[in-house]
Amino acid sequence: MLSILMPVYNELGTVEQAISELLATDMPTSVELIVVDDGSTDGTGELLRSHAWPNGVTVLHHAKNAGKGAAVLTGLHNARGEFAAIFDADLEYDPADLRLLLPPLMDGRSNAVFGVRAFDGYTSHSFLYVLGNKGVTLAANVLFNVYLRDIMTCHKAIRTEVFRSLRLSARGFDIEPEITARLLQHGERIYDVPISYRARTTEEGKKLTTKDGLRVLRMLVRCRLSGGARLLAPPARS
Repeated sequence: MLSILMPVYNELGTVEQAISELLATDMPTSVELIVVDDGSTDGTGELLRSHAWPNGVTVLHHAKNAGKGAAVLTGLHNARGEFAAIFDADLEYDPADLRLLLPPLMDGRSNAVFGVRAFDGYTSHSFLYVLGNKGVTLAANVLFNVYLRDIMTCHKAIRTEVFRSLRLSARGFDIEPEITARLLQHGERIYDVPISYRARTTEEGKKLTTKDGLRVLRMLVRCRLSGGARLLAPPARS
């Protein structure tokens, strides 16, 4: 079974479509979807509570906004599948691409698979956005002596028992580089596959800023210098 972890914060305009597209995707294994509303204030939480979701969909709620990392950890804590994948509710990624991440996991080639985004003029958001992504990926490659192509991709699929063993602590967007760093420290060889991508504009709700890039770099350095961190998952209620 694949457990899809969907962290959600103020995605009223996209979350219902994101869930619908995920449920309509034909996966090579059974799927459970765990949606974690991270204290949304735009009506997302109310929509998720009021909708009669089909079997296989679990909706959890944080009383207050705790960050993407906190939502991912809550989802991971409740996952029942052999594999777990992160899927954001902002429609920047194609849910069908999750199928591309599964074969290396299912046939035992790797315990972790990343979807590598192709940035071009239509999908890149901005030059600085792409430069920032490439910059933090380069930093990870230098710090950990590897060659990865996209550490900030949100399309990450990992064997659940390995995912839980990483002792993650990040509460915000820096969960993405921390996952990468801890996998490498765990001795995992990350398999990557190309996927499609279309970045939102700032007006459409793109949330990342330059400060987030600095947090990513700080997380990479912290992980490189430390031996690990205690796994904590915030409480959630359905």
